[in-house]
Amino acid sequence: MTTTLDPALRDLAAKTIRMLAADGVEQADSGHPGMPMGAADYALTLWLQYLNFDPQDPAWPNRDRFVLSAGHGSMLLYSLLHLFGYDLGVEELQSFRQYGSRTPGHPEYGVTPGVETSTGPLGQGFANGVGMAIAAKMTEARYNTPEQPIFGHWIYGIVSDGDLMEGIASEAASLAGHLGLGNLIYFYDDNEISIEGSTELAFTEDPGRRFEAYGWQVITIDGHDGEQAATALDAARADTERPTLIVAKTHIGYGSPNKQDSADAHGAPLGASELAATKENLGWPQSPRFLIPDSVAALFADRVASLQRGHEDWKTRFLAWREANPALAAEYDRCIARQLPDDLEQQLLAALPEKSNATRRLSGDLIQKLAELLPMFVGGSADLAPSTSTLIKGGGDIGRHHFGGKNFHFGVREHAMAGILNGLALYGGYIPFGATFLVFADYMRPSIRLANIMGIQVIYVLTHDSIFVGEDGPTHEPIEQVASLRLIPGMTVMRPADGPEVAGAWAWALRHRDGPTALILTRQGVPAIERQEPFAFEAFNRGGYAIYSTPGREPEVVLVATGSELQLALGAARALEEQGSAVRVVSMPSQEVFLRQDADYKESLIPSGARKVAIEAGVRYGWDRVVGSDALFITQDDYGLSAPAQVLAEKLGWTVAQVSQRITSWLN
Repeated sequence: MTTTLDPALRDLAAKTIRMLAADGVEQADSGHPGMPMGAADYALTLWLQYLNFDPQDPAWPNRDRFVLSAGHGSMLLYSLLHLFGYDLGVEELQSFRQYGSRTPGHPEYGVTPGVETSTGPLGQGFANGVGMAIAAKMTEARYNTPEQPIFGHWIYGIVSDGDLMEGIASEAASLAGHLGLGNLIYFYDDNEISIEGSTELAFTEDPGRRFEAYGWQVITIDGHDGEQAATALDAARADTERPTLIVAKTHIGYGSPNKQDSADAHGAPLGASELAATKENLGWPQSPRFLIPDSVAALFADRVASLQRGHEDWKTRFLAWREANPALAAEYDRCIARQLPDDLEQQLLAALPEKSNATRRLSGDLIQKLAELLPMFVGGSADLAPSTSTLIKGGGDIGRHHFGGKNFHFGVREHAMAGILNGLALYGGYIPFGATFLVFADYMRPSIRLANIMGIQVIYVLTHDSIFVGEDGPTHEPIEQVASLRLIPGMTVMRPADGPEVAGAWAWALRHRDGPTALILTRQGVPAIERQEPFAFEAFNRGGYAIYSTPGREPEVVLVATGSELQLALGAARALEEQGSAVRVVSMPSQEVFLRQDADYKESLIPSGARKVAIEAGVRYGWDRVVGSDALFITQDDYGLSAPAQVLAEKLGWTVAQVSQRITSWLN
């Protein structure tokens, strides 16, 4: 424990946090006042006595991270950020939830200084924090030396009843306990209230016992007793072998005479009369709103000054570490910058095997090369590494007491994997990937969506990409997943057709830093594509490019295909040429990238006067924006069947002969 606070001053500071939150929600006429009012006491203890940060340098790499997984209580976080001197003036508190403010309804990464991740969808922040804790352990293992342990900090968070009800939190908690993340400490704001009323309606388990079974240390406190919170934090920090859940028993809407301990305090303003009654009950002045007593302001300013002195001391030690460990420092700088080789694309092409294979296997060959080239490149799968070809050979495993490796074993936990990947990316210094079968991407979707909202670099390796999974049947044969991923704003979906396109997809994903990329890969083998011109990354990087055009003629028919169906388009093109048609075959590895190209390029590639055919073993949805609604769509709009892939191709119309016949009939 850092200091012992005067009880009266502690109480006044906690009331300041409560009233800033209540005033902000009231002024916005929207928001969640109850959780901030109930959590103010233990949050004050954490921020005032334990959390290590510098408001003038929010990105300081050795700062502690604080994750408000209960993002609906955002006014708690905004009040703390303002009080501790972040670039968040009182006018931002007064503009809570308003257009253009830096205090949105739920915390948003990149909008508000000091916000480590976008939270609100419950359970997501919980999983992000687990990812950050793993990344912190990895950073210590990679860069600390016995003489100079320069990195070492904590990941703190506040989670709610709702967080612990969500499945993603259970998955992430299980993995955190397995890994022994002793640098992870969460307060569970146990106020026993959800939107519909008492948690007795649907949540009567004992979460503490559940977390003990996961391998966590569990401590229960009165959440309104700052000294108990401090004692619990001391015990949590002393246990380096287990993550800790501090169960803080609180009253939602603490201090409100008529709404404390009720669902009415959860998701709506107290109301003018109840706010006035609350201030009277707490001995707080009715005006002005957003009051910060001088003694409280001085308390926070003193704490910030102390923290900044600590930061300056760390910077001195960091410089000494750099001088003593130049090779480590150079690698650290490279990883923080996510620096890639200038000739990355050429090295990837050179790493491809001579013989073609399933695109998942070709990707696996490139992953080995990337692990050799990029120290920041790490990842794993949801218990499917042999099938997704994502194990980094010789890369070492991430495990309890072993955080220096590159391979994650997430277990059968797609929900948690995706949330943890976000935490790894947000932490900094890593380019993470996660792998599973494409059909299970739906388990990951909320985290994928948040990765796009935050614009962070995460790579998803999604294999077994069509009905040609075969014998596993329709439960494992994705038909709608590619289209649904393409729906997410900001998302880049890459479905490569052969080895060079797999290299192009990986290079794109690594150079594209402003959002996530999904690599959609086959289970079955695919042939090497015969191109008129040698493969060129410049063409691939436009999202769509021609691989064949009838020489000397403008195309009358344009066949647009992706992935394993590109070979069908080429076969059909030969048949059409024999009938006298001028044909162009377009590979469309990424609709999103292609649609961002200028109009002239799109017209030159797919002329408006030509007849158009889209060929993909997935649902039609989304293809209209590429080829127009008057095109022929050879797509898979029904669930598959259980049979060998070759049999499915025959039965469902996915042979060259059948595709050619459909196109010929349509043209005639």
